[in-house]
Amino acid sequence: MVLNGIVWKLRTGSAWRDVPERYGSWRTLYTRFRRWALDGTFTRMLEAVQAQKDAAGDVDWLVSVDSTITRAHQHAAGARKKGQALQKRRSLGRSRGGLTTKIHLACDGHGRPLSFVVTGGNINDCTQFEQVLAQISVRRPGPGRPRNRPDHLLGDKGYSSRGIRNYLRKRGIPHTIPERSDQQANRRRRGSNGGRPPAFDGERYKQRNVVERCFNALKQYRAIATRYDKTRESYEAALTIASLLMWI
Repeated sequence: MVLNGIVWKLRTGSAWRDVPERYGSWRTLYTRFRRWALDGTFTRMLEAVQAQKDAAGDVDWLVSVDSTITRAHQHAAGARKKGQALQKRRSLGRSRGGLTTKIHLACDGHGRPLSFVVTGGNINDCTQFEQVLAQISVRRPGPGRPRNRPDHLLGDKGYSSRGIRNYLRKRGIPHTIPERSDQQANRRRRGSNGGRPPAFDGERYKQRNVVERCFNALKQYRAIATRYDKTRESYEAALTIASLLMWI
């Protein structure tokens, strides 16, 4: 009953006080949600489901990465003007749309979240790339390390940098990332010193649309499409619950 009430609140984006009485006291719902968000209960639930799916061979390790921006409601914007450090801890930032939060995410080939990182909306995608991949950790049955390496990785032009390509080569991860036009022009200008263009598989790149479908499914929860939570932990917990329901 408590979990159903929490999911109802996230789906509708309503205030805790407006949760129907059939789910019990709204104070109980909020207290449980906040406690489980801080002690990692929701995270452990998601990890358990991912491990179960991987053991059954139901995880497609063609991984896609991308990010999306969500607008922060005035209820989430509680920091003082001088409290820029506080806004950073809360993963809020100023961008063209005002005060926003950005979700950096990696999903499997079926469009289900494997890992995500929440930052302010003004943070560049490529700066969080390594952290998003480092968050992938799917436990295997029996002893051994969790799996964290994709079979292949897809990313858009925002991840086209020498640092990211070198990072993927060192880890032995094949990737399909299109080269930006300015990088192409710079390579042509340098002639033979510009090196060969990176390999690009256009047919495989078409499969990157699964990450867009993943974001669309997550934003069916109004509490995710618009951020109402003041704290980063509560918003991450909402994302974890929505991700968990996509895996079940």
